[in-house]
Amino acid sequence: MAIQISSELLDGCVLAILEHEDYYGYTLTQKVQSAITVSESTIYPVLRRLKKNGWLTTYDEPFQGRNRRYYQITADGRAQLQTIKGDWQEFRDGIESMLGDEKANGSIY
Repeated sequence: MAIQISSELLDGCVLAILEHEDYYGYTLTQKVQSAITVSESTIYPVLRRLKKNGWLTTYDEPFQGRNRRYYQITADGRAQLQTIKGDWQEFRDGIESMLGDEKANGSIY
């Protein structure tokens, strides 16, 4: 995909996945990558930023003699996700009005 995703949308993608279930970093990265093209090295800085902002917490669980760090969305993270969803809706509608099917969605032209 040639279109770059903004950090706010990437935050929203991660928060949306974690809204349903806690995941450890590798699995979370795979879930994001199954939907959009993004490198593994991109996700970990996003997770650190979301945690720093108080939108995620972490906890460790033992797995085969090692610990896995799981990420969990917070109440503030859920509120931020709702904000991002609203921003996305506005952005998507604006782009659709210019690039979408004119007959289907009321193009501005």
